[in-house]
Amino acid sequence: MAKLSLGLQLGYWGALAPGNHHTELAQEAERLGFDSVWTAESWGNDCFTPLAWIGAQTSTIRLGTSVAQLSARTPTACAMATLALDHLSAGRMILGLGVSGPQVVEGWYGQPYSKPVTRTREYVDIIRQVLARKAPVTSEGEFYPLPYTGPGAWGMGKPLKPITHPLRADVPIFIGAEGPKNVTQTAQIADGWLPLYYSPYRQEVYADQLVDAKEGFEISPTVLVNINDDLEQALYPVKAMLGFYIGGMGAAKRNFHKELMARMGFPDEAEQIQQLFLAGKQDEAVAAVPDRFADEISLSGPRERIAEKLKDWESSPVTSLLIHGDANLLRQMAELVL
Repeated sequence: MAKLSLGLQLGYWGALAPGNHHTELAQEAERLGFDSVWTAESWGNDCFTPLAWIGAQTSTIRLGTSVAQLSARTPTACAMATLALDHLSAGRMILGLGVSGPQVVEGWYGQPYSKPVTRTREYVDIIRQVLARKAPVTSEGEFYPLPYTGPGAWGMGKPLKPITHPLRADVPIFIGAEGPKNVTQTAQIADGWLPLYYSPYRQEVYADQLVDAKEGFEISPTVLVNINDDLEQALYPVKAMLGFYIGGMGAAKRNFHKELMARMGFPDEAEQIQQLFLAGKQDEAVAAVPDRFADEISLSGPRERIAEKLKDWESSPVTSLLIHGDANLLRQMAELVL
């Protein structure tokens, strides 16, 4: 039975900046023996700036992005930020990448959302070249050609190597992937996977997609933890999150979260949740989320129940649980896991 590690999932900011709260949480997580801390971006704050701020005020905890959106920066720009942060943190950087969804890519970044698997593969290849620094970086890919010779080019571009020598050529690259093709590719080209929903009771959903994973491949899902003697109350925040993501985070015709729930064995329920949410019946959409699904992908209920459920996670391929919560929750999870 593998020993799980813990990561602190800070996510992205809401309407207000968190002040020093996230840094204090990261410091407490480090003191408790957490392995990693993760920041995110959507269409507000970026993920690298808060991570650098936290890195400057911690010393051992690994620093991850969960996730850096591909469309937010070119692969070489992403590699530059990774290279710099890895140096500044003395080799603690984990680069977590994700394509995001068409609403964000086309609505916020003004780019077409097409061939996400191909784009991810090109993006990772270029970053690996930058970090390896063995030769000038080139790419003949469809999305990120280097040097650029397309419309508007002056024809003066030449392949370049990073001026700064990377601290590590093998900075771990994780990918947040949902679709079967993207998960399969993640196992082939990445060092780790950041699942959105993961159930240790449905390992067969991903088994075929992970057969090419190399030794040491890490699986680090974000898992909601709600310690409460009332199981119904403990499950409600999980159901609320699922109702929002499955019902509203995506287009009616294409919602990746809904499709994932269907692949995990709940196709009818996923359809009902979306229909209710899009009809403006958000409360009913949340109520329609099956308790069983919410329970499988979270750690909810009395502390003793969570301790028992952790045994199922330890028996799965998962290597680390990324959790979000206050200092008290971090301490309780450290007592249960570490």
